[in-house]
Amino acid sequence: MHAAGCLPAVVPDTSPLPPPLQIDACPLPCLSSYFTLLCPLCRYKAVWLIFFILGLGTLLPWNFFMTARQYFIDRLADPQNTSRLSNQTSVGTVSELSYLQSMFDNFMTLCSMVPLLIFTCLNSFIHQRIPQQIRISGSLVAIGLVFLITAIMVKVTMDPLPFFVFTMVSIVFINSFGAMLQGSLFGLAGLLPASYTAPIMSGQGLAGIFAALAMIISISIGAQQPESYIGYFTTACVAIVLAIFSYILLPRMLWVMAMSVCLVFTVTIGVFPSITAKVSTSLGKESKWDLYFIPVSCFLIFNVFDWTGRSLTALFTWPGKDSYLLPVMVVLRVIFIPLFMLCNVQPRSHLPVIFSHDAWYIIFMIFFSISNGYLASLCMCFGPKKVLAHEAETAGAVMAFFLTLGLALGAAISFLFQILI
Repeated sequence: MHAAGCLPAVVPDTSPLPPPLQIDACPLPCLSSYFTLLCPLCRYKAVWLIFFILGLGTLLPWNFFMTARQYFIDRLADPQNTSRLSNQTSVGTVSELSYLQSMFDNFMTLCSMVPLLIFTCLNSFIHQRIPQQIRISGSLVAIGLVFLITAIMVKVTMDPLPFFVFTMVSIVFINSFGAMLQGSLFGLAGLLPASYTAPIMSGQGLAGIFAALAMIISISIGAQQPESYIGYFTTACVAIVLAIFSYILLPRMLWVMAMSVCLVFTVTIGVFPSITAKVSTSLGKESKWDLYFIPVSCFLIFNVFDWTGRSLTALFTWPGKDSYLLPVMVVLRVIFIPLFMLCNVQPRSHLPVIFSHDAWYIIFMIFFSISNGYLASLCMCFGPKKVLAHEAETAGAVMAFFLTLGLALGAAISFLFQILI
């Protein structure tokens, strides 16, 4: 018998389904409205998986840096020592480690554990002043940006000392934000039934395995060592993005629309025009069509169908503002990145040309541009409608900020896509 005011009785143990989640009675009023229409078992699995992915994201950054130890050691070699040893042809010559190489592990540990301790303590003081959503999503975004810059730096030539300083600063950043993320995530789990702490711990345990496997796979498929590390750090970026969107699916907020419009323009600016304008016609430079190919197939088609997509929202707005299909459709636009990279982009060094005919490029461009206009317009329209009336103006400003953030992220990530081609 339950006392007055307690939660309703759970389903008896004889039921084939687990006890129903008391999501609607959770201390977090906005928690998991996406799953309220699902059966209790499906709802439990969905929320469990999200906490698992978020747990993976807390220790994944540190494990990726630690597993890539050999990459950092190689880049810290003394150029003079390397040049001298390269002239020696005797068998069995062992290269001398520079001071930075020999002390790298010590400094890496110091620069990771000290910020971890400081920011874990700091999180216990600021958790009441900084909203939980900002602490978790902000930390994930910051960690993702650090890995994106690290991936780009693989192709940037730098002397050992500046590179050492850059690496240590990166380690400080990812562990500082990682501590904030971990403390906030366990705080969130503490507001829920005890069973939600287990997937966080399980995800953290898998982080090291995931990082090691990613390193092995990236090396095995990489033609050259630097390119293999580009793929490795890019994998970390993808994992962090997955964690961000998993967290976005957990509560029902304005943040779904904000991050959706951000991703729409990140994908668009990531390849347009930095990649799409470098595609060459299959008819060759000698044809007259070559003069009009990019102006027509790239810029004219994009702007016409982008305008068409924006205009369609005046006729219908499908899917609705509360439908999970909208963020799913936004995420699916990521497929355009490899599709355009596998077109006849010139010059290229690594990827093969799969879609050489002009028709493929034009078809991709039509769907790419119309989806950009339509989905971006839907997100901008729905964002202010997902909050209270007196918050609509603020929501509109937030949406504009995330739109601009998407443009900036797309411009930054376009350098990585160019390197990979």
